[in-house]
Amino acid sequence: MKNKKMKAMLAMGYGSPDVLQLKEVEIPTPSPNEVLVKVKTSSATTADTMMRTGKPYIGRLFLGFKKPKHPIPGTGFAGIVEEVGTKVNSLKVGDRVFGETTLGFSANAEYLTVSGNGVVLLMPENMDFNEAASFGDGHLTSYNFLKEIAEVQPGERVLINGASGALGTSAVQIAKYFGSHVTAVCSSRNFELVKSLGADELMDYRKKDFTKSGQKFDYVYDTVGKSSFKKCRKILSEKGIYLSPVLKMSLLIDMLKTSLTRKKKAIFQATGTKGNDKLRVLLINVLDIYKEGKLKTVVDRQFTLEKLGDAHKYIETGHKRGNVIIANYFS
Repeated sequence: MKNKKMKAMLAMGYGSPDVLQLKEVEIPTPSPNEVLVKVKTSSATTADTMMRTGKPYIGRLFLGFKKPKHPIPGTGFAGIVEEVGTKVNSLKVGDRVFGETTLGFSANAEYLTVSGNGVVLLMPENMDFNEAASFGDGHLTSYNFLKEIAEVQPGERVLINGASGALGTSAVQIAKYFGSHVTAVCSSRNFELVKSLGADELMDYRKKDFTKSGQKFDYVYDTVGKSSFKKCRKILSEKGIYLSPVLKMSLLIDMLKTSLTRKKKAIFQATGTKGNDKLRVLLINVLDIYKEGKLKTVVDRQFTLEKLGDAHKYIETGHKRGNVIIANYFS
């Protein structure tokens, strides 16, 4: 497909959703170790919207200082293998695959290349492209925080802030899978949803400040980064942990301070910065839970590729339920 063109959304700089523009660019050529995937669906996430703004500025250390190093956004994808590099033996043309491009981004396009040994797996027959595209965001990130970092155990108490979002709906299910008692914080309109996913207790953040609940939790997983370690410290158990995937300077400072003690801790981690080998193993583990019928993907809305800016605007309202999917309908 050398010199052939594809449609892709490009971030022309940092800023509002208006920086996202539909362009025609060359279809990437896979190296001997890569496969070319015709993208059927990709994801649009809260993390994508934050990276589009280039804030906090510390994030530009890996995104690019003046503008994105990888102008095509998006990391989660699902599609069909179109071309296979000469050194790839694990995949073949026609395979239905899904995965994550991590720091390579480039998923919000008609085609992408990914390492055959990267974060890419065959799709189960019963999985559709919509749920597959978002698998590496909510499910993979929440599994990393709750299982790999927190190592949640049966009977431990976990509070999930933002329980109705992409990370939250995954976290409720994953925490329950490992036997935890789950308190879900979201708006009352989403109570039925999160209850169906396994939440034991529900709190409406508009009516009750969970940091003043008087309860104690072994883990506070703040999926939306709306609270802080300082506010949550009093509701953490003696060795409780405040976890968040949302990058803030204050959280990094708290993380440094609490690393010097064995007691209450604050932890931030960007799951996508882990090595491909590790992420692939984590994704396989998450897929195993899905195959057991213990993990559902909640899809809120679907937008076409050229409407990616509208998808970002919707996500930024803070009211999405589960995942937002970007579909390619080009010939």
